[in-house]
Amino acid sequence: MSKRKIKRKIFTALGCVLLLSGLLALLFSGDNKQVIIDIFSGQPIETILEEVQSLGWQGGVVFGALSMLQVILTFLPAEPVQVLAGISYGLWVGVGICMVGVVIGNSIIYILYKVYGARLNDYFHKKIEVDFDVLRSSKRVTLLIFILYFLPAIPYGLICFFTASLNTRYPRYIIVTTLGSLPSVVIGVALGHITTNNWIVSLVILAVLIVVIVLLYVFRSKVFGWLNRFAKKQFNYTSATKVKKPNAAFNAIIFAGLKTWLRRRVKCKIKRNGIKKLDHPAIVLCNHGSFIDFMYFSMLLSKEKPQVVSNRQYFYEKRLGNLLKRLGCIPKSMFSTDVENVRNCLSVIKNNGVLVICPEARLSTAGDFEDIQPGTMSFLRKMGAQAAIYTIKFGGDYLAMPKWARKDGKRYIRKGSTVEAELNLLYAKGESGNVTLEEFERQVLDALDYNDFDWLAAHPEIHYPQGNLAEGLENILYRCPKCGSEFQLSTKGNAISCDHCGYTDVMDDRYAFTSADRSFDNLQQWYHWQLDEMEKQKDADPEFELRDNVTLFHESDGGARQLTEAGKGECVFNRQGLTYTGTDGGVQITKFFPLNCIYRLLFGADEDFEIYEGDHFWYFVPSDRRTCVKWYMASILLCQQS
Repeated sequence: MSKRKIKRKIFTALGCVLLLSGLLALLFSGDNKQVIIDIFSGQPIETILEEVQSLGWQGGVVFGALSMLQVILTFLPAEPVQVLAGISYGLWVGVGICMVGVVIGNSIIYILYKVYGARLNDYFHKKIEVDFDVLRSSKRVTLLIFILYFLPAIPYGLICFFTASLNTRYPRYIIVTTLGSLPSVVIGVALGHITTNNWIVSLVILAVLIVVIVLLYVFRSKVFGWLNRFAKKQFNYTSATKVKKPNAAFNAIIFAGLKTWLRRRVKCKIKRNGIKKLDHPAIVLCNHGSFIDFMYFSMLLSKEKPQVVSNRQYFYEKRLGNLLKRLGCIPKSMFSTDVENVRNCLSVIKNNGVLVICPEARLSTAGDFEDIQPGTMSFLRKMGAQAAIYTIKFGGDYLAMPKWARKDGKRYIRKGSTVEAELNLLYAKGESGNVTLEEFERQVLDALDYNDFDWLAAHPEIHYPQGNLAEGLENILYRCPKCGSEFQLSTKGNAISCDHCGYTDVMDDRYAFTSADRSFDNLQQWYHWQLDEMEKQKDADPEFELRDNVTLFHESDGGARQLTEAGKGECVFNRQGLTYTGTDGGVQITKFFPLNCIYRLLFGADEDFEIYEGDHFWYFVPSDRRTCVKWYMASILLCQQS
């Protein structure tokens, strides 16, 4: 933890202690002390009213301070203070005094959460039957917060802490918590105000409120159960159970913007091979060399309103997820059984739509075709019985934006980039059912197989003139070809060097290594050599494994971001599978993924390695993020044996 964060926590704690100490000193000084004692000891209202009136303006301060404390100190009841405020100061003044205290208390909880976070969870969260994880993930969360304020046995402070945990900005937070608490404050103060004017009406209202509160308390399990079910109706915002066709006007605007942005940065060559319009329904298969392949196929398919199978991770952030859904995208848990995705894909075909799939299901690591999961092939062939199957083959997309390349921590497009996109018809509707699965697989692989370095060799006119072409290579190249040391490579400009033995190579503007004593012609050859060397290690060592300390992330509960940190521990990957031992949400766990249930570990270069379990996401950041590629390579080799 940084010194700045430590100081901030210390100053926040001191500030809260000083504020509470000052308020307590005020409340228990002079005549104030007797008023406080009488309020909570059940003294006659006439006695308390006389004492409050004798305090003058200090009485308002006392009630405001008590209202603030009943928010922070969750064991203090709010109703006695509110009723007495109504008796002493009337309706509107009483409400104003109490609400000032509530707003200050709410603000203090917000500050405490921002500084101390989930560490305050045990203090605020009581043993009640509300599933706050479900509420947090509901699209109706604001409405649910208002409902919580009307339920018995739920302190204001707990509701405020829950609202703050949604990572809401302060203006929205204070508006929601203030409006949420306002009705109950008005009821409490009004009850006291009416008492001074009409005791019969007050008695009737009080009796009704008591009956309602008693009923809510007696049947609280059913009430809380209904609340949980109400929230669950919108629980999984990553879900797209009811696939909707993309909005034509919205898609046209977005695709027009993408085309304009892309054409200013990349020279795009489109080959339609005489295909003016797709036959609907249609399946379009694409190879996947670049993070922005969706922009390239938008050049070909913008008028077709395609619906794209996308990594579910992008749907965990609520705003991005909603945008993707409007564009017709469908979430998919990569390399995991995903019944929802299967149903949605079939729905697109049934609705006469165009379904776009990148069957490799991950970005290419070294600029060549990866592989396709066998189950995917079978599923595609089955859908092909009802739809035409097209392919789009990209050339140069990997070289334009390699997955390992970063500039100031962000992906970027190389200068001088050219990308080709070629559309072909693979099978007319129903034709795929006339071939064997083996023949279908062969034709799909032949249609999508690519190697960007072979493509570049066939285009001698293309160059990438820039001075940082090699930077980031150490995130996929980790083994020195001269001395064999691992994770000693570093890059600067167009050079990659071994800090252990001094070996250095330089990359020219066509991604070729140029040193006289070079070991490889390009990064692709280097990467595959690493894979061969790891395979030798695996075969020679029956106890072969990878092991590292990791930070665990899961999908964000509230959708404010894609991921949220869940714990720390150790990952071990061997011939049995992947094991995580550590904390998850403050609980010590051991999580095991059997090898026969893993097809590949997904990875982000210099970011993480990850695995889906249904729609649940396990995202591991190792202590040295350069090792992520090694975990991916190990999954290629280990999972071949299962």
